[in-house]
Amino acid sequence: MPTTLTLKNSPDTVYRQLKASAELNRRSLNSEAIVCLETILLPTKVAPGERLARARALRAALSPAKFLAHDIDAFKKRDRA
Repeated sequence: MPTTLTLKNSPDTVYRQLKASAELNRRSLNSEAIVCLETILLPTKVAPGERLARARALRAALSPAKFLAHDIDAFKKRDRA
């Protein structure tokens, strides 16, 4: 059963950000607050295949000349001495 929640003393910056996000997503302020809370408190599990697809898409979006595998390994090892 849905429950009513009242938020008091929320910072103006948080309110403005929530309101802007609600407008951007074409939701009411209440619906946007619920979506934000659900996103943080009830995260959905991502299937390994989906996670891999996201990683590949991110990698494809990067310039290949800047982030090669040996460059990444060098960055990892640089401060490990």
